[in-house]
Amino acid sequence: MGRIITLGEIMLRLSTPGNRRFVQCDSFDVVYGGGEANVAVSCANYGHDAYFVTKLPEHEIGQSAVNALRRYGVHTDFIARGGNRVGIYYLESGSAMRPGKVIYDRAHSSIADAVPSDFDFDTIMKGADWFHWSGITPAISDNAAELTRLACIAAKRHGVTVSVDLNFRKKLWTSQKAISVMRPLMEYVDVCIGNEEDAQLCLGFKPDSDVETGDTDAEGYKGIFRSMREQFGFKYVISTLRESFSASHNGWKAMIYDGNEFYVSKRYDILPIVDRVGGGDSFSGGIIHGLLTKETQGEALEFAVAASALKHTINGDFNLVSVQEVESLAGGNASGRVQR
Repeated sequence: MGRIITLGEIMLRLSTPGNRRFVQCDSFDVVYGGGEANVAVSCANYGHDAYFVTKLPEHEIGQSAVNALRRYGVHTDFIARGGNRVGIYYLESGSAMRPGKVIYDRAHSSIADAVPSDFDFDTIMKGADWFHWSGITPAISDNAAELTRLACIAAKRHGVTVSVDLNFRKKLWTSQKAISVMRPLMEYVDVCIGNEEDAQLCLGFKPDSDVETGDTDAEGYKGIFRSMREQFGFKYVISTLRESFSASHNGWKAMIYDGNEFYVSKRYDILPIVDRVGGGDSFSGGIIHGLLTKETQGEALEFAVAASALKHTINGDFNLVSVQEVESLAGGNASGRVQR
């Protein structure tokens, strides 16, 4: 198993109970989550030494976020303490034709205001096998963007494989700002994960496909995958392909390209969706595990797609599944029968 580092923000998630709207609620369900923290939890569940790097306040809410990670086996040795606040996001779950909604309250969180002296990235990356980050982290603030750059440089200095989930968030920055920050960071990236919209908004690429109507034919991705690989030198280009029939019903598959073979995974029909937040992060955690442990890119992708399909059935940000559960689904057991 590998030593895996992720860098980002873990937030306090306040979600509406059931399928209620914000304006109906007198209370919220509390969990913790956030892109790279979710990836770290997945990797820890699969038996890896997973380390999450962030900065959190010294008060009890900051400690609660640390405890949420420790509960699932994530190492918290490199979490800096200080600053004033834990970022918050409010989640209203969608249902049927009503989409889900997220409201951020994360400005000036501890990691947004963190400085390079808070972290010794050489120590963090020493002996690591993999470093994962997402486009959400540099979008948080200019400070966080600089931390991401320094982490990538240190990772390359120590021979660490670097993966990115492009993960464009329009509520955090503009496409123009994203491209100016993200494109230069691609020189450090070995494994690029992102759907067609992320590739366009973060890197300026546009494929021939219409995802709004569910037209996600993998053929439309081949040209953009080749172009991205040629321009940035990625070892792997990977995309999930989500068909959104409604907030409760999605089709889900993925595609990977290593310069030689395009491989398209099997497709899962997910109905009903329990909680789709963290679906992409669970895919990233699955592909990291797959590429570290499987013989072929196809096997790695099938593991990742099965893992993320399962995440859609689990409340909260974290994907709380074992390798055995993922392997069972990837192997064709989708019956949902009680395991006795």
